[in-house]
Amino acid sequence: MNTLKPTLATQLGPLRGLEEWDDFVKTRYTEKKKPDDFRDYSDTTPPRVREFYRQNHAYQTRDFVLNKKKQFLARNRAQMGIWEAMEFLNTLIDESDPDTELTQIEHLMQTSQAIRRDAKPDWFVLTGLIHDLGKILCLWGEPQWAVVGDTFPVGCAWSPKIVLHEYFALNPDAKIPDYQTRMGLYSEHGGLDQVDMSWGHDEYLYHVVKDHLPQEALYMIRYHSFYSAHREGEYEYLMDDCDKQMFRWVREFNPYDLYSKTKERPNVEELRPYYEDLIAKYFPAKLNW
Repeated sequence: MNTLKPTLATQLGPLRGLEEWDDFVKTRYTEKKKPDDFRDYSDTTPPRVREFYRQNHAYQTRDFVLNKKKQFLARNRAQMGIWEAMEFLNTLIDESDPDTELTQIEHLMQTSQAIRRDAKPDWFVLTGLIHDLGKILCLWGEPQWAVVGDTFPVGCAWSPKIVLHEYFALNPDAKIPDYQTRMGLYSEHGGLDQVDMSWGHDEYLYHVVKDHLPQEALYMIRYHSFYSAHREGEYEYLMDDCDKQMFRWVREFNPYDLYSKTKERPNVEELRPYYEDLIAKYFPAKLNW
């Protein structure tokens, strides 16, 4: 049985602690929003969200990404089942997300229930349930800016459509000419699998579950935070034909991730038996994390 417990020290980031964090997300929530009101990163963005992205854009260098892959993709920190990982994650609230005050397990279940109501395939429902589980990185001491927020390629020029793009001026990679061309280190239409993305929960969870889910689900997990691509249409020159086809599924998933966030809390214990059966259909009892 995994005995890891989150502590205040492992969850510090741009905010000073969980209590301040909880106060912050309460003030940014409104009960009714139009679709255009979600992901509001305008000049009214709270200073702490801007500080989060300042750190994210300044510190996500290509060397940092490669080191994190070496550190975490051995997946030797714990053995947990999916539901156990959900419970482990459940104290965390994403400080980069301006739209929800729910716990992570409630957000995951909101997403999956919205997908389920639309009669999508069961693997699609399961993807909604687990898509943010990589955020357990925070509970192993990783700073928030290295776990959540929008993702983007490293090793090539940053798209100006990435949220709060101006903070990339602080990134040391801005001074490496080979990283600041359109293609950078990559080949045109060579495929996203060749591309190093900024490190975060998307990439980490993809490697944890990649042997157990359909390709469509894996794209949703790996690229659901890659907003400059699936929302803004950037970086198509890095994609091969498979990527372009699979991004249809990323775009189909995105509204469930984004617009399913409401104030109403799902009844976790009532829904748990259905989801435990669904998890068992696709996953072994334990996974390496």
